[in-house]
Amino acid sequence: MKEQFKKFLNEEQDPKAIEKITSKLTDLLMKGEEIGYIAVQKKPAITVFPDSIVVTNKRIIICEPKNLGLSMNFTDYAWDDIASTFVKENILGSEFSFGTKTDLAVTIDYIPKIQARKIYTYAKEQLDLFKNPITNAAPTPETVEPVFEEEAEEEVEEVETEEVTSFAEILPSAPTVTETYEPLPTQPTQPVGERRLSDLSKEELFDKLQNYKKLLDNGLIMQGEYDAYKKEILSYM
Repeated sequence: MKEQFKKFLNEEQDPKAIEKITSKLTDLLMKGEEIGYIAVQKKPAITVFPDSIVVTNKRIIICEPKNLGLSMNFTDYAWDDIASTFVKENILGSEFSFGTKTDLAVTIDYIPKIQARKIYTYAKEQLDLFKNPITNAAPTPETVEPVFEEEAEEEVEEVETEEVTSFAEILPSAPTVTETYEPLPTQPTQPVGERRLSDLSKEELFDKLQNYKKLLDNGLIMQGEYDAYKKEILSYM
């Protein structure tokens, strides 16, 4: 027995019917289409060629053997064309039926009860997926709540404020530096052993003033010092 249809024999399906159906469906399945369940008719009288219902993730396929089983008719209905599905349990098996959006009703009778329940459950799940794609699909980027720029900016500002505050707490305060300035001498210092200005003649005072001017021009004394010397010398001239 082939592995490809073993999984469809759990609810007393006819193995010969399953093998014949699956061998013919191999070339009929579309890309990405998978068989979900197969239910096989089981009439009270011996049925050599029973009808079957195949449900996939894309459609419902009704399989009807013809010409003593030498050929088979396939009629399919896409899930987006199906409006509703029904199951009715009778004493001898169940009826599985569905209605299309064009008011077409399709019924297969004498389906074993457990098979009818399984195919009905699978059909309801597929209809729910097609009717409610947003509910069953993963959230799209449009459904994610956006973050506004104003909120993001507020968060950044709060973080920056906390960082500045924490650094201010751990950094030591800078020492206070007091700058002192030494005032310029208001009076020139009289060199040791040098004659006092009051003892010099006007010519000598003029020569001394000239010497201080040369020192200023050569950058050896400051302007303030020169002005102080000049003022004192002129007071004796």
